[in-house]
Amino acid sequence: MLVAVALVCVWAGGYAFLALVGFACIILAVEWLLMCGFSAAGSSMFMFLTAMLLMAICGWAGAAGIALVLLLATTVAAGIMGAPLAGAPLASAPLAGATTDDRERAPAAALFGKRAGLVFGYPYIGLAAFALPWLRADPVAGLANLLFVLAIVWASDIGAYMSGRFLGGPKLAPAISPGKTWSGAAGGLISAVLAGLAVAACFSTGFSSSRVMILAAVLGVVSQAGDLLESALKRHFGVKDSGSIIPGHGGMLDRLDALLAVAPVAALLAFSVGRGVVLWR
Repeated sequence: MLVAVALVCVWAGGYAFLALVGFACIILAVEWLLMCGFSAAGSSMFMFLTAMLLMAICGWAGAAGIALVLLLATTVAAGIMGAPLAGAPLASAPLAGATTDDRERAPAAALFGKRAGLVFGYPYIGLAAFALPWLRADPVAGLANLLFVLAIVWASDIGAYMSGRFLGGPKLAPAISPGKTWSGAAGGLISAVLAGLAVAACFSTGFSSSRVMILAAVLGVVSQAGDLLESALKRHFGVKDSGSIIPGHGGMLDRLDALLAVAPVAALLAFSVGRGVVLWR
């Protein structure tokens, strides 16, 4: 159901997609700050939420310069005004996704303090908040480019899960995510390349297959790196899931971790090839 709603908004673009990104930003911001140990009603939460929504609006409006200034200013302000590095336990709200054992085992300040978490969260979520609506706002290539990115991210995730589950083998990064295997990483990469080729074939003819494969592979690697990064961050904070908003699947951050990493890279590639041009040309 959620995937269907997301795809409708992606296809419609405009205000519908901006609303989708804005909703995701709100959930991601709440999950992130609760995981860092901040209150859901504090000034840091209000500032973070406002910044993420403004980043999304800047992306939709194509105001890249304003977005970069805003992101830099709010990140610096968070570092200056943020909470001290020590002392606060993990939030107990449902979105935080932490159990009692998690909180006893790893307080929020261990290894990755509240202030560091707050500061890191601005570019971590903010860049994607800008990149996604900016990509879709291209009236010529926006839909194709965004579907290309989404297909790669989703295929990489599904392919890694399926191949890792059935093939098993050596662990990819046992200290970070014990469930991930090298066979899963390979399966995810192959799936990402195939998905990229499928989307390119749907939107254009006469494209270079090798270029699509290289681009899809690069984004596939970034996708898996984003997944591992989020796993490492959760280990720092001692939580199993970023939240519980999606029953049986954890939080929004757990579902969008790879997209948070891929979206800014794809936006940078789109900027380099120019507006109105598909990423694989």
